[in-house]
Amino acid sequence: MTRSVIRGAGAPGAQNSISDYSLGDEPDDAAAGEAIDDDLIGEAFTAASGNEPRTRRAQQEQEVRRAEVPDELAGERLDKVLAKIFPEFSRSRLQGWIEAQRVHVDGKPAKVRQPVPLGAVIELVPDLLPEQLAFTPEPVPLDVIYEDDAILVINKPAGLVVHPAAGNWSGTILNGLLHRYGEAAAGLPRAGIVHRLDKDTSGLMVVARTLEAQTDLVRQLQARTVKRRYLALVWGNIRDEGTVDAPIGRDPRERTRMAVVAGASGKPARTHFRRIDKTLWHNQPVSAIHCDLETGRTHQIRVHCAAIGHPLLGDPVYGHARGKRSVAALPDGFARQALHAWRLGLIHPVTGRAMQWRAEVPDDMDALIEALGFGREEGEDEHGFDDEVFDSAYTDEGYVIGSDEDDYDEEDDEGDEGDEDGGEPQDEQDDEGEEDKPA
Repeated sequence: MTRSVIRGAGAPGAQNSISDYSLGDEPDDAAAGEAIDDDLIGEAFTAASGNEPRTRRAQQEQEVRRAEVPDELAGERLDKVLAKIFPEFSRSRLQGWIEAQRVHVDGKPAKVRQPVPLGAVIELVPDLLPEQLAFTPEPVPLDVIYEDDAILVINKPAGLVVHPAAGNWSGTILNGLLHRYGEAAAGLPRAGIVHRLDKDTSGLMVVARTLEAQTDLVRQLQARTVKRRYLALVWGNIRDEGTVDAPIGRDPRERTRMAVVAGASGKPARTHFRRIDKTLWHNQPVSAIHCDLETGRTHQIRVHCAAIGHPLLGDPVYGHARGKRSVAALPDGFARQALHAWRLGLIHPVTGRAMQWRAEVPDDMDALIEALGFGREEGEDEHGFDDEVFDSAYTDEGYVIGSDEDDYDEEDDEGDEGDEDGGEPQDEQDDEGEEDKPA
C-alpha cells in the first residue's frame, strides 16, 4: 500500500538557513582532485587505466602455484617449508590445505609432517578466501526500474547489501550483477557499481554497464550532476529548512562509526534538508524531511541529522543522540533507519539527456508513516514533492538552496552503502553508500 502522505514543504517565506549548522569548509574548498564522495571512484579510474578488475584477479588466485624446494629446506617438515615458500599465507591455512589435499609433492598428495626431499616440486592450489569467493555470480533478485545498454537503475530493498565486505561476502547486488550480465559485468570495476546505499537504506541507485558509462557517471558524481533526494523520518521538530555543513570521518572513539570530526581526519560534507511534515507520536515530535546531498560521505545523512540533534527513527548506530528514543520500539516492529532514496536524476552518459526516476516508499516505511500519523491533511501530493523543484536542478548554474527565490533552486548530491548515507564502514557494509556514496 502506498499512501499519499506527508504534507507540503515548509511554510513559504521561511528564513534562509544556508549557513546554519556550518561546522566545516565548503566542499568546493576541498583539495584539488579530492573526491566529494566516499565511493569507489578511485578503483573505477584505476581499471580504466589498465589494472585488472578485482573480479578477475580473484579467479587467478585459485590457479596452481608451483615451487622447487631449495637445498637449505630439504628434509624439513612440509608445513614449515610451505610457510617459507609461500609467506603470503598463514601456517594454519597452509596446514588446512595440506589436509584438504590441495598440496602435492612431486605430483602426489602430501601430509603435514612429512619431510620434503631435495629438489622436490611442490604444487599448491589455494582455496579462495571469503572475500575472493564474494566476487562470484549469484542469482540475487534485482528490482530493475530502468535498463539500457549503458546504465541500469535499481530500486534496492532494505536489507540488501550493495557490495561484499566483512560479514556480507555473498548475496549482494554485486553478486547479482555478475549473474545477470556475466563477463560484461566481470570486466568492470565493482561490476559497474559507482555509488552505494547502506544495507538498511532502501531506494534508487544507478549502475554502469560499460566502462565508458562508469567513467562518465563517476565524473558526474564529482561534478554533482547526479541528483539524489532522500525521504527521512527524524526525531524532533526540525526547522523548516537548512544546510548541515560539517566534515565527516571515522569516529576516533569507535572506529566502526562515522562522526562529525574536526581537522584533517574529516572530509567536507554538506547536506541540504527541508521539512515536509511533522507529527506527534506518544507526545514526541517527529519530522519528515527531504535531504539532498552535495557530497556523499559514508552515513552522511544519518551522521548529520544526529549531529544537529535529530537522529533518524530506528537508527541502531546513531540513534542515541536523543537518549534512547531512536532505538525504542517503533510501530509495526520497524527496526531500521527510516531512510529511503526515492528520487534519482542524472545525465545519460551516452545520449546526454537528463533523466529522472522515483521509487515509491517501501511497505515497511509506508506503514510507519501511517502509524505515526503523518499526512492527515487531505489533498497533498505524495511526500510533498514538487517536480518543478527537482527538475530545476538541471541547469548550468549550480546548486542553490535557501536562496531568495524558489526553494531548492538548482543543484545537489545517503551509503553506501554511503548517498543518503553515502555507504558503510567495512564491518557493516553493504554501501547502506547508505547515504549515497560513490562506489
